[in-house]
Amino acid sequence: MTENTLPCADDLRAEVRDWLAAHWTALPKSDDPWASSPERIAWLEKVLDAGYAAPTYPGDWYGREYPNQLANVIEQEFRAVRAPGARQDKYSIPANTVLKFGTEQIKHDLLRDFLTERSRTCLLYSEPGAGSDLAGIRTTAVRDGDQWVINGQKVWTSGALTSDYALLIARTDWDAPKHKGITFFIIGMKQPGIEVRPLHQITGESHFNEVFITDAKTPDAYVVGGTGNGWRVLQTALAYERSLMGAAGRSGRNQSRANSLVELAREHGRLDDAAVRRSLAEVLALRELNGLNNARAKAEAKQGTSSPVMSLGKLAMSGILHAEARLKTDIIGAQALLAGPDNPESDDVNFLTLNAFFTSIGGGTDQIQRNIIGGRVLGLPKEPEVDRDIPFRQARRN
Repeated sequence: MTENTLPCADDLRAEVRDWLAAHWTALPKSDDPWASSPERIAWLEKVLDAGYAAPTYPGDWYGREYPNQLANVIEQEFRAVRAPGARQDKYSIPANTVLKFGTEQIKHDLLRDFLTERSRTCLLYSEPGAGSDLAGIRTTAVRDGDQWVINGQKVWTSGALTSDYALLIARTDWDAPKHKGITFFIIGMKQPGIEVRPLHQITGESHFNEVFITDAKTPDAYVVGGTGNGWRVLQTALAYERSLMGAAGRSGRNQSRANSLVELAREHGRLDDAAVRRSLAEVLALRELNGLNNARAKAEAKQGTSSPVMSLGKLAMSGILHAEARLKTDIIGAQALLAGPDNPESDDVNFLTLNAFFTSIGGGTDQIQRNIIGGRVLGLPKEPEVDRDIPFRQARRN
């Protein structure tokens, strides 16, 4: 598609409004964020076929080849009526990763299902001995004809129980340095040899899981980005994840009862409190600054590349969530000592306080984000890595 064939923003906005008016009906509410109802999947199919799910993608892969400015118009109109499904080219980690690096077979087999949530995915990256240092993974993948046989253990995996597929990194060359012997795979989760064990969290949930992999298999066509090129693919996939985590934090358990910070302070008679007003201003200013920073990161990053500025957004959101939880606790005062369904407001505040640590850890810890910012944004010297250039089998084990 050439620039001469692109619609103007106003024409596109009118088109999307008319389409939504003709097709959109509110979906039934679901208590399970990891489940896709048949109604939701059917709706996402319509959105994809209309070209609104991934408007920046090539026309051969469900897109319209629009620039981000026009794609954002579509997203704005969907948000105005609270309709899901637009801009999966912005939000879908597996679809974006597959589009950039996947084989033609992966795209034909899985891209549509990823964009419509017919197939749910999880991320099998971290291991008990390789959390912050992902290049230290010891899960192995061994070629066997046109298949790869995978063995190892992963941990801190969200959504593993309900996922159909996983994005997985495994070591395929023990004689290469640690960053160069890694390969990125897509692997089916509903097969013998994959055991998922939920981890009980301080919030009372089991959002995370550990995954044990014993002789699980995936076809060679499901290698993403080529054998031994997994570190490069992983950096792009992580950039997508950090961009999402930097853009918005998770809401509380009682989201329908949750008030904005200003409304909460007004309801509790704290809006005229100078200390509360100052904290409110600081949090709201941080959110605005983070939004601008995320826009900067997206402008710097093209499809298939990453921007270290995304680490700024991810780190900032972690701090914002902790600050908001502290402020909400301060606003409601002694009521924060209560919990349970009979005290939804305080229960929500306590949940947010505990859950803020999720953002400080998931997608790369705050400490890792500071290292990335220091080295790639500020140009500071990196910490020495004595095992970076030696064969991985010679590296010391944790």
